[in-house]
Amino acid sequence: MFNEGTIIALSTPQGAGAIGILRLSGSQALEIVSLHFKAKNGILLTSIASHQTTLGIFHDNGQIIDEVLVTPFIAPRSYTGETVVEISCHGSPFILQRIMELCIQKGAQAAQPGAFTLRAYLNQKMDLSQAEAVSDLIAAESEGAHRLALQQMRGGYSQEIQELRQQLLDFASLIALELDFSEEDVAFADRKELSKLLHTLENKLKKLADSFTQGSVIKKGIPIAIVGKPNAGKSSLLNALLNEERAIVSDIAGTTRDSIEDTLTLEGYSFRFIDTAGLRNTTDSIEAIGVQKALEKMAMAQIILYVYDATDADLNLEKEIENLKGDGQVILIQNKIDLLTSDEEHPPTFKKHLHLALSTKQENTLDRLKKLLIELQQQNFSQSDIIVSNMRHYTAIQNTLESLDAIKTGMVNDIPSDLLSIDLNVALDALGAITGEVNTEDLLGNIFSKFCIGK
Repeated sequence: MFNEGTIIALSTPQGAGAIGILRLSGSQALEIVSLHFKAKNGILLTSIASHQTTLGIFHDNGQIIDEVLVTPFIAPRSYTGETVVEISCHGSPFILQRIMELCIQKGAQAAQPGAFTLRAYLNQKMDLSQAEAVSDLIAAESEGAHRLALQQMRGGYSQEIQELRQQLLDFASLIALELDFSEEDVAFADRKELSKLLHTLENKLKKLADSFTQGSVIKKGIPIAIVGKPNAGKSSLLNALLNEERAIVSDIAGTTRDSIEDTLTLEGYSFRFIDTAGLRNTTDSIEAIGVQKALEKMAMAQIILYVYDATDADLNLEKEIENLKGDGQVILIQNKIDLLTSDEEHPPTFKKHLHLALSTKQENTLDRLKKLLIELQQQNFSQSDIIVSNMRHYTAIQNTLESLDAIKTGMVNDIPSDLLSIDLNVALDALGAITGEVNTEDLLGNIFSKFCIGK
C-alpha cells in the first residue's frame, strides 16, 4: 500500500545552503528521530507537545552530527494526517545525507516523489484535485499561475465538482431503486426532473471545459506570436520587450528562419513571446520552412502581434492582414514611428483589430503595448472564476459530457432503467475521477510520480 511504513525525504532543494529541512512521516517517526536526538532542555522527543520546536543535537552514538531544531506534528494534526517530524539543520550536503542515512538505518524508507501529499490524500486531508494543485503551486512561475493553483488547492473547484456529482448520484440512486422494484413497474426517478438536471450539469460542465484554454495559458504562459513581413522589426520588438539581445537583428531580409521563444512576466501574468520568420513567398527552402513554422505558431497563439514598418512605401496593410490565420486576438503594431514626423504617427483605423504605434527604440511606447497586454488578460480572467488548468480534469469533464449525452439520447428513446443506470454510473465515475472519489492505484501512482521528492 502507498501509506505503509515511515518515510523520510529532504524538503529543501538539493545542494549546499544555510538551512536544510528533513521530514519524516509515519507511525515510527518520533521513535526513529528520538534514537539520535538529544534536546538541550533534556526533555524526551516523545514528550514534546505537537507543533513545538525544540533545540538539540543530532548524534550518532554520542558523536555530534549537528545542532538541530526538531518539530513534531502529532497525528492527525499534520500535513499528511500521520505523525510528522521535521528536522531543521545546517544545509551541508554531508550533514543532510548523514541524518537521512541514520534514520533509514533505524527503519525509515526514502520517500518517492509526491509521497507526503499522496498520504495527505489517502488520509482525507485533501481530495485528489487539491493534491494535484500542490504540485502546480510549487511550479507556479507567475502570480496568475500561483492564484490559479491556490484557488484549486483551497477547494473551491473541488466543491463545484462534488456538488454536481452529488446531484447526479441522487438520481442514480433512484434509478437503482427502480431496478429493485422492476416487477412492480414503479418509477421513482422523475424523468422530467432528470432531464432538467442533465441540462444544468451540461451547461456548468461546458463552462468548465471552455475555461481550460484560459487555464492552460495562465499556467504555462500566454502564447503571443510576433509576425509580419521581413525587416518589419519583429526581432527588435522581442529584444526590446525582454531587454536583451535574444534574437539576431540585421538589415538582411529573412535573417530569422526559426521560431525564437522567451517569457516575460508583467504584473503577475506570464507572456510567452514567439518571434517568427518573416511572412513572404521565398525560393529559399530553409526560409520556407521558417515561414511555415510562423504560420503554425500564429494558429496556436492567443494573441498575434502583426508588426509592420511604418516607413514602408509599398505598404498595403489591408491586403497583408486579410489572410492572418488563427483565432487569437490580433494587435496591429505600427513600428519605427521614431522615423516619422508627428503628423505621420497616427496609424490607420481598423474596426476588427486593435492598433498601436510604437518604436522599439522608445521605451515609453513599449509601455503602451505592455499595458494593453495586461488589460486584455485582466478582462479574460476574474479572480472569482473557477478555471480548469489540468489536462486530466479536462479529459474527465469531456468524458462526463459524452456520458450525459448518452443518457439524454437514452431517455429520448425510452430505454429501460437498467441501461440508463449504466450510463449514469459511467458519468459518475468520470466526474469522480477528478476529486478521487473513484480511483485506481495506477492512476494515483501516475499522478504523484510527477511531484518533487519531499512533497
